[in-house]
Amino acid sequence: MQPYHSIDDGRWAWKRLDTLRLRGTYAFRSLLEARAPLAFGSDWTVAPLSPVLGLYAAVTRRTLDGKNPGGWFPEERVSLDQALRAYTAGVAYAGFMEDRTGVLRPGMRADIVLLDRDVFAMPAESLAVVRVQATIAGGRVVYERR
Repeated sequence: MQPYHSIDDGRWAWKRLDTLRLRGTYAFRSLLEARAPLAFGSDWTVAPLSPVLGLYAAVTRRTLDGKNPGGWFPEERVSLDQALRAYTAGVAYAGFMEDRTGVLRPGMRADIVLLDRDVFAMPAESLAVVRVQATIAGGRVVYERR
């Protein structure tokens, strides 16, 4: 699933779908409660590539137009920990790679993104301002913010 679409589509989807159908869109929490595996992605190029913006969307569900400050269908918000797992272990599971990536553990690939602040020590509403400082993939620094 692409969390960003929830904060984008939440601006206009009500014009085309009834509430019953809308409740089933981007049903992150419902899927987790049903014990379904959840994998997040960006859907780039039709949505921003940033997984940080995806985290913001999954955790807050605040639509881009500002009309849903408590979240669009807020009962489907997930915790930051759950969103991070969907972007890491969930993606590894979806790609049949959970035996080699998706978690930080000895023997696993250590693909890591370093952020400019501790996302667990800040309000969820501020997640959108977090920036990537560096990315390490396959043991090599492949991106470094200047």
